[in-house]
Amino acid sequence: MDTCRQLRTLVLMLAVGAVVGCGATGQSEGDGVVGESPAPVFEKSARPSTIQLVAHPVTVPSLTMQTLDGRTITTDDLRGKVTLVNFWATWCGPCRAEIPDLIKLQARYADDLVVIGVSADEGGSQIVEDFATEFGINYPIVMQTPELTSAFPGVMALPTSFIVDPDGRVVQTHVGLVNPGILEQEARFLAGVDTSITVDLVEQGRHGRLVNAAHATEIPGLDLSVLTPDQRVTALQRLNEEGCDCGCQLTLAQCRINDSACGFSLPLAEQVVAEIVAS
Repeated sequence: MDTCRQLRTLVLMLAVGAVVGCGATGQSEGDGVVGESPAPVFEKSARPSTIQLVAHPVTVPSLTMQTLDGRTITTDDLRGKVTLVNFWATWCGPCRAEIPDLIKLQARYADDLVVIGVSADEGGSQIVEDFATEFGINYPIVMQTPELTSAFPGVMALPTSFIVDPDGRVVQTHVGLVNPGILEQEARFLAGVDTSITVDLVEQGRHGRLVNAAHATEIPGLDLSVLTPDQRVTALQRLNEEGCDCGCQLTLAQCRINDSACGFSLPLAEQVVAEIVAS
């Protein structure tokens, strides 16, 4: 790490420490557990000692969210805690895979972290409520709204998680499945639980590219508005599973997002939609 980056890292660490009061004592060597702070959920091998946060975080605008159980959450309520805003859907395989880890994080860091699940399901809230009950989700769930989409832009795939610091700024965005140990380290650092974690400041990353463990919800150049909610789910599942013929070895969804100039993926994607409309 060059001298400039080291200085920027130090500045960020000091700033976060000032916000969350990271003057706690009694840090043990190795796991970085401070006093009576929560012990880590995930194995040490899964938790990197260095995390990445954006150098120029953007503040989340004022929001009011209605949870499925009728509670109201505002951005003011979240100040002083780390917030993990997770866009997901009941029909999204990668989303289902990471939910148990989010449940563990919320349970362990209840005093320092708020996980908020933003459901992109279009079939109404009852299916989401039933899903949350079945899976024992212990964090608040809200339905996706235009206001949330505007506040957290660029969600083209599920799951997508935004990490918000105690000052209400988006300091990292993860597209697709992410090592839960990374999420834990981000939460521990931002909450001042573990000051041994170091930070590498990076420019805002490009989140337009679709990684393997992500389920695309928007396909460039493809009109999905002609589909019913159920047809849309079916189409997205096929587009995220069927391969493109251009030789890229990607799914149709991945090819469209990663290379919108591909001349093979769009006709194939349009054929998928046409077949579903006709069925």
